[in-house]
Amino acid sequence: MLADGSLPSLAPELVRDVVATAADISVLVSAEGLIRTVMVNPHHPSFGQLSGWAGKPLAEVLTPESINKFRARSEGLEPGRGSASVELNHADQRNFEFPVRYILHRLPEDRSILMLGRDLRPIAEVQQQLVSAQLAMERDYETQREMETRYRVVLDVSRDAMVLVSMSTGRIVDLNGAAGVLLGGVRQDLLGAAVAQEFEGRRRGEFMETMANVAASDSITPIELVARRSQKRLLVTPRVFRAAGERLLLCQLDPAEVAQPVSDELSDGLARLYHEGVDGIVFADAEGTIRGANEAFLNMTDSSSLASVRGRSLADFLARGTVDLRVLIDSVRRTGQLRLYATRLTTDFAGQIAAEISATWLDDREQPLLVLVVRDVSRADTLRRPVPATGVIDEPVRNVMELVGNSTLKDIVAETTDVVEKMCIETALELTRNNRVAAAEMLSLSRQSLYVKLRKFGLLNKDE
Repeated sequence: MLADGSLPSLAPELVRDVVATAADISVLVSAEGLIRTVMVNPHHPSFGQLSGWAGKPLAEVLTPESINKFRARSEGLEPGRGSASVELNHADQRNFEFPVRYILHRLPEDRSILMLGRDLRPIAEVQQQLVSAQLAMERDYETQREMETRYRVVLDVSRDAMVLVSMSTGRIVDLNGAAGVLLGGVRQDLLGAAVAQEFEGRRRGEFMETMANVAASDSITPIELVARRSQKRLLVTPRVFRAAGERLLLCQLDPAEVAQPVSDELSDGLARLYHEGVDGIVFADAEGTIRGANEAFLNMTDSSSLASVRGRSLADFLARGTVDLRVLIDSVRRTGQLRLYATRLTTDFAGQIAAEISATWLDDREQPLLVLVVRDVSRADTLRRPVPATGVIDEPVRNVMELVGNSTLKDIVAETTDVVEKMCIETALELTRNNRVAAAEMLSLSRQSLYVKLRKFGLLNKDE
């Protein structure tokens, strides 16, 4: 500034350099909206070559929303009455879209507008990074909440009593409702309590050392303790793990009186009996559909594999089909078990073998099971068929034998028919345990016909 207060005159080239370096990008726009000059700061070359903008309408290098913003800010702009700021987004076919904050100045000579801009891409990139970081934090937070919810649900619905203890403080960090019941307190009261004080005769240092030693051993053996509040004898099984750099102790609590596991020896013995036993063992549902069978049953029925019998009805393997199956299910449901039910098994190759079936009804579960033990008695049946010379012959048979030589063959056959009918009816009643309906169905008789024959052969009680 000169002594009289006026500005010194500057050469046009110097003015151009000053304007170019004062902003990242400088644009001179005519009153008609045409770009007259574009100057890019030589120290800020990221815009590339924009000389191609000269002579184009400004609207061609702005996004649609930026055009309206520019018009709104430039309409009221007058020379010598200050400037206006506006953020515009450029869109060039040769360059990607980029934001610029402009200061608009109206020139008095020809009312053209000088736009001095600052590149907002670094700020936009920082903002985008902040937004991405915020979204990542929100995703991590949602994931943490989801895992926390899963953990809480699993812990609360678990029937196993669980207590989490901090190894550094010896205090309870978390526990579920089942653990609170065994310890004799509610979760809110037990959180933060010293775990050693919840058991009789235990000090903190000794208790934590004992738990750590047991958890570190190769074979973890439960420790029997007495809960101070509930006075229950408990078996405590500790396990040590690390989470977020902190060592935690997971204690599983079990009542001492019911926590004794089934002997491994007994389990192994039962498993070997099922797989290697000589008697067939079959598991079926309440409708008689086979769910499982051992190798002995597959051998009896000449079945190729377990898959070939699973899902089939037991009636497929019983000589009397659904009649045998209904008698079995009705009897075992009524009494809980059935012993030595004599029948014949049908094999996959249409053969038959004599068998005795013992059944048990397991109804202590949501879906009851029918368990069958099937014994092959074909050899014993063969040995029992001949009547020993000194054996006792049934009275009806003796009567038929006495007719030979004293009656015609026609009379003997008629007498034999009655004997056979009576024997069949008695056998059916014995097999069905005196169930008249099942016996009638087994003999393919109506109930009325069966009662007529029972009365004929004197097989009805006096009350009936």
